[in-house]
Amino acid sequence: MAAPAKELNKTMVAKRHIAGKPVNPVGLGCMSLSWAYGTPPGDDYGAELLNRALDLGYDHLDTANIYGLGHNETLVGKALKGRRDEFFLATKMGIVADGPNRGIDCSPEAIRRNIDGSLQRLQTDRVDLYYMHRFDPKVPIAEMMGAMAELVKEGKVGSVGVSEWSAAHIREAHAVHPIAAVQTEYSLWSRNPEIAVLDTCRDLGITFVAFSPVGRGALANGVRDVSALPKGDIRPGMPRFNDENWPKNLALIDAMSAIAAREGVTAAQLSLAWLLSRGEHVVTIPGTASIPHLEENIARWDWDMSPALAAELDALINRQTVAGPRYGPAMQASIDTEDFD
Repeated sequence: MAAPAKELNKTMVAKRHIAGKPVNPVGLGCMSLSWAYGTPPGDDYGAELLNRALDLGYDHLDTANIYGLGHNETLVGKALKGRRDEFFLATKMGIVADGPNRGIDCSPEAIRRNIDGSLQRLQTDRVDLYYMHRFDPKVPIAEMMGAMAELVKEGKVGSVGVSEWSAAHIREAHAVHPIAAVQTEYSLWSRNPEIAVLDTCRDLGITFVAFSPVGRGALANGVRDVSALPKGDIRPGMPRFNDENWPKNLALIDAMSAIAAREGVTAAQLSLAWLLSRGEHVVTIPGTASIPHLEENIARWDWDMSPALAAELDALINRQTVAGPRYGPAMQASIDTEDFD
């Protein structure tokens, strides 16, 4: 059973930091309120969830202009109008959609154009963190970072972030203008940041923001029968959820869930605690379209995992034991983060 939900004593939260600003180590990824895992909830429920998040103590919200093709930013802006000073707001640009096709555009022109649209949808004059959602190999890093630095100087953006960039490109960009945060998928079953990015962030004083920390719901024991997932859910198209790999991965999840039960926490809480044990420079943004899951994810924010328990989980779920890569070839081609050989 999940720990009972309650508003956090905000003076007691062991805060971590992004761009020098204190944030709860568990933030909220807002994507699933608009896209990705079947039909998203209606806007009224989405607004209720977002307000409940702030009431519970969430103070770091993450969105992007591509989520729902602007819908997600619009929802956040409308739902939380009047509460803007209660949370650290991050959004992203760089992924462009043309029907079913996607591309990457982080040209200076796109950076400047997209921030204005995001600010309008979010109903604010400033975002705390603005990410380039993917690395754009067509544009010199100095030009991308120069455009982002201009937005900081203009006051539209508080700090600059990048998502799914390699360690080498992070270092090059950070030398042009400080990077406050790097966002990359990271969980027990997605270990790519351990190749180089996690240490690079620690070395440079950059906050590492982990998305999909519960393996797109799998590590929260939220998926049993992949064939029963709703229409529009992206997971059946991912290698780890296919007919060959899923039974092997489900066996790992069942073993992990047994450990969680032994420790008196949920599988999601165990997964999040493992991730936060990776370093004080790590924060995470689990997403959800469910208020009960929202409450569950933050209920044990202050639980410190022992090194012995972390090692037990490391031995159970790792890149050697997980079946299948995180993405298929087409999606992986857009990822700059280092991959295992």
